[in-house]
Amino acid sequence: AAAMASSKGLKKVLLMGKSGSGKTSMRSIIFANFLAKPTMRLGPTLHVDHDNVKFLGNLVLNLWDCGGQDAFMEAFFNSERSTTFSGVHVLIYVFDVDSHEHKKDVEQFRSCLKSIQDLSPDARVFCLIHKMDLIKNETDRMKLLERKRKELTEIAGNRQLTVFRTSIWDETLYKAWSEIVFQLVPNVNKLQEKLEKLCNLCGADEVVLFEKETFLVISDAISRKHQDVHRFEKISNIIKHYKLTCGKTQARFKSMEVKNSKFTAFVDLFTTNTYIMVIMSNPRIQSAAIQQNVKFAQPHFEQIIKSKV
Repeated sequence: AAAMASSKGLKKVLLMGKSGSGKTSMRSIIFANFLAKPTMRLGPTLHVDHDNVKFLGNLVLNLWDCGGQDAFMEAFFNSERSTTFSGVHVLIYVFDVDSHEHKKDVEQFRSCLKSIQDLSPDARVFCLIHKMDLIKNETDRMKLLERKRKELTEIAGNRQLTVFRTSIWDETLYKAWSEIVFQLVPNVNKLQEKLEKLCNLCGADEVVLFEKETFLVISDAISRKHQDVHRFEKISNIIKHYKLTCGKTQARFKSMEVKNSKFTAFVDLFTTNTYIMVIMSNPRIQSAAIQQNVKFAQPHFEQIIKSKV
């Protein structure tokens, strides 16, 4: 499996952390179309749950959801070390804010980093401080996040890592996973450049690309600043829920338009594997004209997304 993960288009992603930290729940919400509440019925992962998830059509995430029970962790760091930690593109380590075994959590994370350093030195490392909804005060959440970020950065030493706060009950989960997957998307700079050109051509405030199945943000272009920095992830969360609701009635979500006195926004199927959202506040720009521009741009974006290099 480790050798297989290095083939073109296939990216090995390790999802690790103590048992009960919420790894399988977040994976099920992002990739298996679960709502938050039903994930509470999911049982613990035994050993490793392997899953190949198609993303943007040509990118395959070879997800290894690793069981966090002590016996499994012991095996990952010893007898199964080479199989587990070779050929890794991304390590996602989940910390449970409700854990009462801080010392053990840190030691297992150290072992994980050492194994990654030895066997996949180029892998990107992300730490998710999970179940943040259990801390009710926002100031306390921010303090905890900064404390954990400082602690984990010190443990990592020279290795760069990114720390996110997450909860299955809000948009923070989409924020973290959008950033993680963004690192794996080929041609992402070219995609960004073309999206900025489209945004300027349309005279739009913002243009955002979402992956079709997960509704994670792939790329965005902004010409006018907005005070809510989490707005895209909130939209991901809302529309993913709406899509699932449509599915229950055998209806298929294709597009929607929202209009008021301050702005017009529409979300529409764009390329084979993406949705596009365009937001404009200029009342002189007609929505139909924007949609025509988007239609003309579609083949160019299709080509960029399908290209692997």
